[in-house]
Amino acid sequence: MTSHDFKPRVLVTKIGLDGHDRGSRIVAAACRDAGMEVIYTPPWQSIDAVVKLALEEDVDVIGISSLATDHLIVPKLTRALVAAGLGNVRVVVGGIVPDNEEAHLLESGVRQVFHPGSTMDDITARIRDYAREARTEGAAQVANGD
Repeated sequence: MTSHDFKPRVLVTKIGLDGHDRGSRIVAAACRDAGMEVIYTPPWQSIDAVVKLALEEDVDVIGISSLATDHLIVPKLTRALVAAGLGNVRVVVGGIVPDNEEAHLLESGVRQVFHPGSTMDDITARIRDYAREARTEGAAQVANGD
């Protein structure tokens, strides 16, 4: 698969009660402009709704935006993805995440936390890398009958 053939599928969403969606809209637009297929949801999504949409849309990466404390429920999302057979889907978080809570997110399966000041070029490049990882891992799981 050449880089021209590869089109990452990215779900950009907000879980929990945080309704501040400007950042997620900017990231979604940047991903789209970088040639990715973007599925964007409005704020206030439930974990179950995100998992269902990730399955239906066959996404490679889920980007979660958090400007309040909604990042604290992301570990529940990563567990739900694994339970749904979507353990290859990479999860990234962007927004306001205190340093002392980032390690917990990474330990729960979050691939990266993008803090304020991250550039759109860096975000889209990393998401593309994570999407490629997810697609490769997912293909290996199918080949192994997992």
